[in-house]
Formats: sequence, structure tokens, C-alpha cells
Amino acid sequence: QVQLVESGGGLVQAGGSLRLSCAASGRIFSINTMGWHRQAPGRQRDMVATISSGGSANYADSVKGRFTISRDNAKNTVYLQMSDLKPEDTAVYYCAVVVTRGIVYWGQGTQVTVSS
Repeated sequence: QVQLVESGGGLVQAGGSLRLSCAASGRIFSINTMGWHRQAPGRQRDMVATISSGGSANYADSVKGRFTISRDNAKNTVYLQMSDLKPEDTAVYYCAVVVTRGIVYWGQGTQVTVSS
């Protein structure tokens, strides 16, 4: 079993920045892709950014140039640096990791609210 603990959400004004962190612990043999997804009220959960074990990053078009994903493999931790935040970035942000055999684990979610 793998546990994911997220931190760093909160309330910020438009144009501001936040940094999310997600630390994985438990029976971890190999973590492949790590990523962040978000879900706004009444909407589906969408991919925000993912990063492979080799460091290749992928972003949703809506966050390109504003968000940066990174990971520390020694700490089994993934980060999301969010800059120039907009009200439409308001959502619950979920961390997800893909481990051996393609099993996906999700964090509990952290609220990000951007005021205009």
C-alpha cells in the first residue's frame, strides 16, 4: 500500500503563486509517472501536469508557461510550482503516482482557491 500526503494549497490572489508538494510513502518498490490533476466543482477531473521517472514533463495547455512540475526521486516527492494563478485555476488538486504494474494511487486532494 502506498500513501500520498499533499500540502501547499490555500487561498491566493490572482497573479500570485503557490507550491504544492506530494510525498509518497509505504510499500514503494518503483514509482513511474507522478502527476497532478485537478477538479473544479461540477467538472471532471483533468490532468494538469505529469512527470516521468526520467524527468520528462507534460502539461495541460491551460497551464503551460505558468506551472512547473518537478520531482525528487530520493524523497519520493513531486512538486507543482504554480505562478501567475488565475481564478479559473481554482479547484481541488490531486496528486497521483503510478507504481509497478501500472497501479495508480491518489492523494486526498488539496484546495487551491484563486480570488480575482
